[in-house]
Amino acid sequence: MTLERTARQVGDVLAQIYSATVQGVEASSVEVEVDSSFGNTAIVIVGLPDAAVKESRDRVLTAVTNSGFKFPMGRTTINLAPADSRKEGPSFDLPIGIGILAATEQIEAHRLEDFVLVGELALTGGLRPVRGVLPIALHARATGRRGILVPQENATEAAVVSGLDVIPVGNLRDAASFLEGTLELPPVRVDVDALFAKPPADDVDMMDVRGQESVKRALEIAAAGGHNILLIGPPGTGKSMLARRLPTILPPLTLEEALETTQIHSICGLLGPGQPLVTTRPFRTPHHTASDAGLLGGSMNPTPGEISLAHHGVLFLDELPEFRRSVLETMRQPLEEGRVTISRAAGTMTFPSQFMLAAAMNPTPDGKMPSESRSSPREIQNYLGRISGPLLDRIDLHVEVPAVKFADLSRAVPGESSASVRARVVAARDLQRRRFAGGRVTCNARMGPRELKAHVALDAVTVTLLGHAVADLHLSARAHDRILKVARTIADLSGRDAVSQDDVFEAVQYRSLDRQLWT
Repeated sequence: MTLERTARQVGDVLAQIYSATVQGVEASSVEVEVDSSFGNTAIVIVGLPDAAVKESRDRVLTAVTNSGFKFPMGRTTINLAPADSRKEGPSFDLPIGIGILAATEQIEAHRLEDFVLVGELALTGGLRPVRGVLPIALHARATGRRGILVPQENATEAAVVSGLDVIPVGNLRDAASFLEGTLELPPVRVDVDALFAKPPADDVDMMDVRGQESVKRALEIAAAGGHNILLIGPPGTGKSMLARRLPTILPPLTLEEALETTQIHSICGLLGPGQPLVTTRPFRTPHHTASDAGLLGGSMNPTPGEISLAHHGVLFLDELPEFRRSVLETMRQPLEEGRVTISRAAGTMTFPSQFMLAAAMNPTPDGKMPSESRSSPREIQNYLGRISGPLLDRIDLHVEVPAVKFADLSRAVPGESSASVRARVVAARDLQRRRFAGGRVTCNARMGPRELKAHVALDAVTVTLLGHAVADLHLSARAHDRILKVARTIADLSGRDAVSQDDVFEAVQYRSLDRQLWT
């Protein structure tokens, strides 16, 4: 061995592999630097690795030997750069394994500069799927990499990113052979248009609901403007049934929305087998025993919660008063801002949470309306008092769901289908998209004071009547603005530019029920 070779072993980085880690919902670059030098046989991993990354040492060494390669002798130092950011999970197994082979000159990987590597190694040398492949693939494209090497099970997920060669790898030896250029593996292609064309797996439809025309109208308004809605009524009136059909009348996801939603589900490991993309709006229904960490996200290393998993979809809270009040109060900021920021010792993460809140509840503890309930006034107030006024103000529509009449239940003719309702909702959303083109607002529910002033102009008579309604119902300033937003949506459903007096009166109707119950 020459002196030049010895000096290079002792002092230089012999292999540099490109990988990535996920922080929040975004990926960031990680360079896996591997140096092999003389000394006692040891593997050292530095660069703020967590327990899963530290354990990769034993997984990778066993996988290397079981794949027919030589065990690395001497001291091997593995640096995960940048060193000041925490590295989590087993996705660094593959780049560490390839780095060891390249540093010990068992392979000559000519393609390392072009590809990002992620994957967990089994002891046999096979590759297992990992979480967060989609945000890593998006980051690889953004940083100008030619492609990405991923486990075969993750290939279709990464392949939804256009302009990137996604190479599916079954084991460590195939990955090494591909990077050497002795094995050609064709990149995976996914027809994104075909994914969106697939019918939804859930066959629920609005036509299944008998009667409840006024509630259906409220749901249509909520869907058309992205408004939050609260359904109040006795048990068995169809509150949950109606809420579960709300996603069927929402506009289809755009590709950009689908990618954002899929990123969150990928990080949480919720993508089904063979599911490369979330193409339908999510509908999340957490149980009322959920904690604030389960709803908002959290744990020691912050991860998305239910409100982020419902991003671009619907979060349905059934039996709303049964949720702990402290848990419900944590939703106030995300409802206003469309994102949630979580601070923990491990760091601060921001997750998107632009969702529609749909909630259902009984009007009294025994489920009956107050005039028929056997509960005492104090019991009723204690029950309703679990929901704070500020949270109610953030819910745009409060709708009574009465008992269904027998004539409606026995009617043979089905109701209006979700497809026909969705067509009207899509037309209203198209108006809003053109109205807010180029701005941060995407629907009427997210209008701020400037947008309200610009797009909701009322005549003097309507302003006077609205003022009387606000005073009589003791509505807050926030509730006043919510009325205007709902009125704007009602006008959009009718295809009118101007907001009429009737639109405002109908919107006021959806704010009156809560004042009848919570006073």
